[in-house]
Parts: sequence; C-alpha cells; structure tokens
Amino acid sequence: MIKAVNLYKSFEGNPVLQDVSVVFDDNKTNLIIGASGSGKTVLLKSLVGLHDVDAGEIWFDDQLYTALSFEQKKHLRQQIGMLFQGGALFDFATVEENVMFPMDMFTNWSLEEKRERVNSCLQRVRLENVNRLYPSSLSGGMQKRVGIARAIALNPRYLFCDEPNSGLDPLTSIVIDNLIHEITHDLMITTIINTHDMNSVMEIGEKVVFIHEGMKYWEGSKEEILHTDNEALNRFVFASNMAKRLLNTGH
Repeated sequence: MIKAVNLYKSFEGNPVLQDVSVVFDDNKTNLIIGASGSGKTVLLKSLVGLHDVDAGEIWFDDQLYTALSFEQKKHLRQQIGMLFQGGALFDFATVEENVMFPMDMFTNWSLEEKRERVNSCLQRVRLENVNRLYPSSLSGGMQKRVGIARAIALNPRYLFCDEPNSGLDPLTSIVIDNLIHEITHDLMITTIINTHDMNSVMEIGEKVVFIHEGMKYWEGSKEEILHTDNEALNRFVFASNMAKRLLNTGH
C-alpha cells in the first residue's frame, strides 16, 4: 500500500498540491489523471521522492517515508522501480548496460549474476538478442520496454510510471499498457501511473485518481468514470476524447 495524507507542495510560493489524500491499492494499476498543469506529475514525483513535500505524510506500507533518514530512504528506494517519460535511457550505454544500471548502483552481484538478471528482465518484456544494441537503434516502443526492464531489474515492490505512452502510436501504447498491467499482477507490484491517456484509463485503470487544480477531485474505478456526475472530470474526459478524434482525422 502507498498512502498520501494531506500533501501540500508549492514552488516559489505558488501552490501545486493542496491537501491531497489518497490510498493506492496493492498489486493493482493505479492511474493518476488530469490535464497539463493539474499537479499530477508533481504528485507522482513527490510520492517517489523526487520532490520534498511542504507538509503531509507519504506511507509505503508501514513506513512513514517522509520521516525516514537518508539511509532508510536509500534502502526503500531499492524496492522502487521507475519508468521515466520517454524511457530516459542512457544513449552512450548498450541495452544491457542500461538494464544493469540499478544492479551496479545497489547490489554487489557478480557480472554473471547481473547478466542473467538482464536476460530475465528482457525476456519478461519480450525483447531478446538486443543486449549489445544502443537505444538509438531501437524503436520508441522498444525503448519503453527496455525502460520497463530496467525498472523491474531489482524486483521492486512498487513501480512508478510517468506518461509511459508519451510519443507512442495507439497500437504500441496498448502493448505498453498491457505489459505494465501484466507485470503488476504477475510480480505482485503496486503500480502508480501518471497519464492523460483515456485509452490507458479504460484499458488498465483498476483505480483512477483525478487531480484538478492541485486537488483530488475524484477517485474510483474505470467503470465508475462513465457514470460520474463530477463536472470537472467529465470536461477532462470529453476534451481528451475530442482531441484524440481530431488527431485521428488529421484536423
């Protein structure tokens, strides 16, 4: 379980998160949705520890993350996998070296053990025989899958994904969504995904949290979204669907 309690975050005096409280479900795909500038990315980065909150609590199961020491946070971070927007692979490193990076940082495994784990993770995301290739030679979807392989390299308990479908075509987006959903359940990971893609919501949104103007405006399941009377959420869903239709028709 990951739980946020009364989170506040501002930048240069401008509030970005205001009294956000939410519990993310274990072993499920939890989606944070909202328009650009709504605060959803700041929420995700605060949960993962990339931003320090001004007030409030963040819990990982029975551990109060906001009260941990530096060493305790470092230990907890070994249980967290992160898929960054765009993949964020190292261009100067091979696929194998990219996936091996967390192992180099946090383990004392032998090179043979690391390579065995790399191969296992690449097989898990259905990529084989790409170890010696560089990211520039891979498609966008393949780069995202390498990013997922790196994110699960240490067999994390928690997985955070920042806009995993950014820059991908609709079919590849479905592949990435289904892969994240599959890994979440097969490896029993608690996954939190930051997205504005309503297709992702309807495909894999087991729990959905809608952030609007820095506040939690709604939470529920993907089925409940279709019947909500929340006006802000309905406007967001309508705008998302309209933008997708215009994009698909070329207007």
